[in-house]
Amino acid sequence: MSNPNPKASLGVLLVDDHTVVRQGLRMFLATDEGLHVVGEAENGQEALDRVAQLRPDVVLMDLLMPVMDGVSAIRQIKARFPDVEVIALTSVLEDQLVVEAMHAGASGYLLKDTHPEELVEAIHAAGRGEVRLHPEAAKRLAREVRTPEMREALTPRETEILRMVGRGMSNKRIAQQLELSELTVKTHVSNLLSKLGLSSRTQAALFAIREGLVGLE
Repeated sequence: MSNPNPKASLGVLLVDDHTVVRQGLRMFLATDEGLHVVGEAENGQEALDRVAQLRPDVVLMDLLMPVMDGVSAIRQIKARFPDVEVIALTSVLEDQLVVEAMHAGASGYLLKDTHPEELVEAIHAAGRGEVRLHPEAAKRLAREVRTPEMREALTPRETEILRMVGRGMSNKRIAQQLELSELTVKTHVSNLLSKLGLSSRTQAALFAIREGLVGLE
């Protein structure tokens, strides 16, 4: 990457089959000093190749594209490059597509009519390992969360951390707020996922929303 100060900003890859969309995103993101666009791709296969070449921090991924769709691309990117965060950015809010994108490993689901400031905040959040969802997407996903009979009740601390995960906070931020080590928070998150029978912090966040531990505001 050509970023002269990689620690100071996040490298972003833009993936969309419409050139005008990519150009618009590039122009807007250039106004934020904390972000820099490292490249573009017009379909999922090209996105996978660009991620391998450029190693961006965050990928903005359209979902409906030729050659390889966005969900398939997200799944392959997360399998090969788990540290790369992917935000689904699409014009479609369809239950199945939302669920498939998040199950594939997306750390966010936003619509293309999202306010630019919210998009920038979501990219920075993804760089911190946090989840950002369009409110309606969160509602639809929350309905899909299914948990088996819990083997063991959550401790008060685990419940507190679950609420914070539900608010989209990263382990680092939770650790700072609770004055715990990041490793301790990671252990708590792992334990609560096991107790709830969930496989990811995104599912835990949606569980917290569905159970009313946090709001959708």
